[in-house]
Amino acid sequence: MGLKKVAFNRKIKSRDMSRVEFETSEDVRISPTFDSMGLKGDLLQGIYNYGFEKPSVFQQKSILPIIKERDVIAQGHSGTGKTASTSISILQSLDTRTRETQVLVLSPTRELAAQIQKVILALGDYMNVQCHACTGGTSLDKDIKKLGYGQHVVSGTPGRVIDMIKRRALRTRSIKMLVLDEADEILNHNFKKQIYDIYRYLSPSIQVVLVSATLPHEVLEMTSKFMTNPLRILVKRDELTLEGIKEFFINVEKEEWKFETLCDLYDTLTINQSVVFCNTRKKVDWLAQKMLDANFTVCSMHGDMPQRERDEIMKMFRSGQCRVLITTDVWARGIDVQQVSLSINYDLPNNRELYIHRIGRTGRFGRKGVAVNFAKADDIRILRDIEQYYATQIDEMPLEIADLT
Repeated sequence: MGLKKVAFNRKIKSRDMSRVEFETSEDVRISPTFDSMGLKGDLLQGIYNYGFEKPSVFQQKSILPIIKERDVIAQGHSGTGKTASTSISILQSLDTRTRETQVLVLSPTRELAAQIQKVILALGDYMNVQCHACTGGTSLDKDIKKLGYGQHVVSGTPGRVIDMIKRRALRTRSIKMLVLDEADEILNHNFKKQIYDIYRYLSPSIQVVLVSATLPHEVLEMTSKFMTNPLRILVKRDELTLEGIKEFFINVEKEEWKFETLCDLYDTLTINQSVVFCNTRKKVDWLAQKMLDANFTVCSMHGDMPQRERDEIMKMFRSGQCRVLITTDVWARGIDVQQVSLSINYDLPNNRELYIHRIGRTGRFGRKGVAVNFAKADDIRILRDIEQYYATQIDEMPLEIADLT
């Protein structure tokens, strides 16, 4: 019997959902401790063993509504524990007596999907949980074998997930929760069709959870098509600036001066781990080679690299073997390396939302960090626009940055 497809907008009732007034964060009950959330004992053991002592404000607001099977739109800035929040909610919802897949988590990048898998397995260490990262660039046969064995949770990228569904390797009949991580990215034009295709194979009553640091109005409008009376846990735009992160710019005047400026900063960069962002894969390759030719030690990563190479670079960076990573926005969302204390925009991001994601790679979970923007003469206007949009302040960098990191 073929897989059943249904209309994507099946959750729309007779009334116009786009006009429904959502509940706001003020309506959300606060759970000040993990113990007060009514979590399973073996899950609590995993949470405390992982090193968590007290839930972040975002976790205090978001975990309970998800556990209560509400459709939730949760916006929290980078480093506030969004991945742990959804992971805890997912683990609480599982019935581990069966091997059927019960939760599907979709992410825009392979690295983020793999990181979510690791967090779920770590927090669920005492629960005998099966969680598989189902992403492109890996063996199809391995995916099919793993899914055939049975996985409580699948954390994947849209392309590989829809492929596994169509091959009937990923059974969807028991999936009761769909989580879209970095929802603004995954609902944009690059992934929209794949998300629609996946959604058609899921139960009409599925619980949907959207999580991101930024949720533009057009994304929120789209939610009326596949969410039922969602609870919105949102932060105001002027609250998105990251506490503990100092933001600066260096006036480089010309593009060709950026490289020398980065070289001048290099000794400071190597004090702690740093991420350098470029807008294109070609620029990443060029800059990494230029730094290596100048006898500097760096590593680089972008979406055109083979998955095995990307995995190896991530492993080196997490372990501290590589202290400076040059990358595109493939690394801007959700990736958590706690030692990163400095984020550099070699190129200013192409849109304002990416700025928050990029500088959020530093100052994770309340730690202090520094963000530095290289700005040519015509970039100052873009910086001022970012300042105004987020009600933040980006000062010209003082001569001695070593005192800041």
